[in-house]
Amino acid sequence: MENLENSSDSKETVSPLNYSGFKLNSTISHRDGKNMGFVLVHAGAGYHSESKAKEYKHVCKRACQKAVDRLRAGGLALEAVTAALVELEDSPFTNAGTGSNLNLSGEVECDASIMDGKSLNYGAVGALSGIKNPVLVARTLLSETQKGKLSAGRIPPCFLVGKGAEQWAISHGIPACPTEKMTTKFSLSGYKRNKRKMELAEQVETKRRRQSCGHENDFGCLEPVEGEENNSACLDTVGAVVVDWEGNVAAAVSSGGLAMKHPGRVGQAAHYGCGCWAENARNVSLYSTAVSTSGSGEHLIRTMLARECSTAMQAENAHQALLEAMQNKFISSPFLAGEDCVLGGVIVLRCCTCGEAQRSEDIQALLVEFLWSHTTESMCVGYMSAQDSKARTHISRLPPGAVAGQSLAIEGGVCRLGTPSD
Repeated sequence: MENLENSSDSKETVSPLNYSGFKLNSTISHRDGKNMGFVLVHAGAGYHSESKAKEYKHVCKRACQKAVDRLRAGGLALEAVTAALVELEDSPFTNAGTGSNLNLSGEVECDASIMDGKSLNYGAVGALSGIKNPVLVARTLLSETQKGKLSAGRIPPCFLVGKGAEQWAISHGIPACPTEKMTTKFSLSGYKRNKRKMELAEQVETKRRRQSCGHENDFGCLEPVEGEENNSACLDTVGAVVVDWEGNVAAAVSSGGLAMKHPGRVGQAAHYGCGCWAENARNVSLYSTAVSTSGSGEHLIRTMLARECSTAMQAENAHQALLEAMQNKFISSPFLAGEDCVLGGVIVLRCCTCGEAQRSEDIQALLVEFLWSHTTESMCVGYMSAQDSKARTHISRLPPGAVAGQSLAIEGGVCRLGTPSD
């Protein structure tokens, strides 16, 4: 993958195609294929303050380590990506599982989905309350679909929502967890602050209507009050993509959704083709691909960004393909023509068999390309191979002068797995 450099047009305004990036080359030499694999995780596309950067990076490192531990034990991609998501959901700093944004009623409702690139099976939950790790319910749904039809020939569900999802989870051995145990001081304070702001907005709107004046007040965006460090808490969905020692890929995503969302709202993290996508290489495709998204759920749903990015990754140049997909299928998408600020981010992994593996049946060899791109102010990512001693983390930020929602950043690297030693 070529080195990526900052770019801007000659005008004072910033081109939407601006990006920054770097190249990582990592060659891993071994002959034991089962000690091979790679994971890329994200802790959301939004805004990550410097003061909280350490916490975000730490949770990404832990998530990578959990996934790699499964890979080293011989686990497949689906197991590894689930392990990464559980760690991300358990962190109070992420908007997923524990610490999720509260809805209008002050309750936690989570969305999550997972996809297996080998079987193409998919599991998802939406507006789920009372379960600590929504991704475990999504994973169990996926596993149950692989068992075949239910009694009387009924087709097993792959997507459940609300109370039905909670009841199904408990009936399948996943323990219940009260909302108060998933609520943190940060999420509760944010709820109280946003509730006050909404009440103030309603008062102003009522007064405006009575006075019949033409002045409009913009209270549409629920942001923390002045002095709060994270002003995009509603966008920090978490996710992961993994390739295992067999070359299988898997992807997962989990989110607490928008702050002050209406009860029952389901975001992109649960929608097919919007939150995550994973697909092993087949006759018509050269590359195996896995994608996980984050950002404004409605924007990601209307563009089906996860699947669009996966499809784009079959092009020869991964970087250029993702750049064009983010520009043409997201920022400039006709489905978002009425939006002047399109917010989202993706992590993408693609891999193919290297020449060494094609020449020898005894050696596993995979070329892994991993990228991330976002239109938000920042995105926190972490990545690790099964041969690394520790994960690497990075908070990607838009280039200087770039405009969030109109410009994008794109970065990535290359990792060759299983190349034999000289």
